[in-house]
Amino acid sequence: MQTPERLDGRALAYIGIALLTWSSAYAAIAYALTSFTPGEVALARLAIGSLCFAVLMLVKRVPLPARRDWPLLTLLGVIGLTVYHLCLNTAETRVASGTAAILISLVPATTAALSAIWLRERLSPRTLTGLTVALLGVVLVVLTSGKDVKVEPMAALVLVSVVACSIFFVGQKPLFARNTMLGVTGITFFAGTLGALPFGLGLPQALVEAPFPHIAALLWLGIAPTFIGYIAWNAALHRAPASQVSSFIYFSPPIAVLIGWVWLGERPTLLTLVGGVITVGGVVLANARRRAPAPASVVATPAKQS
Repeated sequence: MQTPERLDGRALAYIGIALLTWSSAYAAIAYALTSFTPGEVALARLAIGSLCFAVLMLVKRVPLPARRDWPLLTLLGVIGLTVYHLCLNTAETRVASGTAAILISLVPATTAALSAIWLRERLSPRTLTGLTVALLGVVLVVLTSGKDVKVEPMAALVLVSVVACSIFFVGQKPLFARNTMLGVTGITFFAGTLGALPFGLGLPQALVEAPFPHIAALLWLGIAPTFIGYIAWNAALHRAPASQVSSFIYFSPPIAVLIGWVWLGERPTLLTLVGGVITVGGVVLANARRRAPAPASVVATPAKQS
């Protein structure tokens, strides 16, 4: 029996796991890029994730998706994984992390628009208002987090990543109805890895020359944000509407700031904390469900005594 689409506790748990792992990816990518090219980082990350998916699918004997869905899954894997990671990694060699975070935070709005067009998901005025408020909070967090925010032409690659990510999220949604979540995710990762292969041919030599901490960053990227993060995210997409789930991406920059505070001692300013509160408020507003109107109480009229 198909699970009803609603943002329940299990969906929220999956989203939390995805956001925590994904928020750690920005620092790991920047760290790994000191020894590897953007294409090599993308290939290593996707290859490690694909290997994890292959082992899991074999152990759990996950059925493969229907053959008729393979062309679409391949296309989604190349767009949503190969193109996304290549563009983001290349952009991070030039674009400030704050700028990239602001632009990546356009994913929820883009996903909501695609969901409305592709999946006919209805967006209420409350949802649209909440998405706008959350985006303003994200901008405030990044602008006041002590990072240099500078728009450069390379930022256009981040916008390509935004569109690719939104297509990936929305395009998978109908396929979950007739295939297993792990099967859909696994096939897209296999396709994404093959798509990244031509851009990371120098990876074996780079692995020989790179110090172990940089190799460890690749392992972390492949296992935590990629394998665990995408499983959790797609599990949430399987249970709730794509536009609702994607709105939680607005939490990623505030989480990244919090990680920097605890791990690197980067103390956030008061305005940063205010921006975080605004972001949370926007996400809550976007996902608030309207209460059903209470049924009108029927007052029984006492019968006249004869």
